[in-house]
Amino acid sequence: QVQLVESGGGLVQAGGSLRLSCAASGRTLSAFVMGWFRQAPGKEREFVAAISRSGSTTSYSDSVKGRFTISRDNAKNTVYLQMNSLKPEDTANYYCAAHTKLIITSRTSAYDYWGQGTQVTVSS
Repeated sequence: QVQLVESGGGLVQAGGSLRLSCAASGRTLSAFVMGWFRQAPGKEREFVAAISRSGSTTSYSDSVKGRFTISRDNAKNTVYLQMNSLKPEDTANYYCAAHTKLIITSRTSAYDYWGQGTQVTVSS
């Protein structure tokens, strides 16, 4: 079991930046592939980014590639999502998730553990 708690969300103007954090407890973070997902009202949860156990490999959705960066600090049991050049369409509840399979994946169903989410609102 691992517990995930997101933080760092808030209200920001378009073009601004935010850094989300996901703190893990219960098991060492290095055992997990980590992902960030988001869900806007009335929409399905969608993949944002994922990172391998060591941090050497990352994957991004096309909508955030070049603007968002996922990283991890296994010593601090924390995963980050740096979000730059934010757009109003980035407004959503952002979730971190974890799984113990070997591959990085964008499939929501592959992730076993989820946080409660943190709200990001981007004003135009």
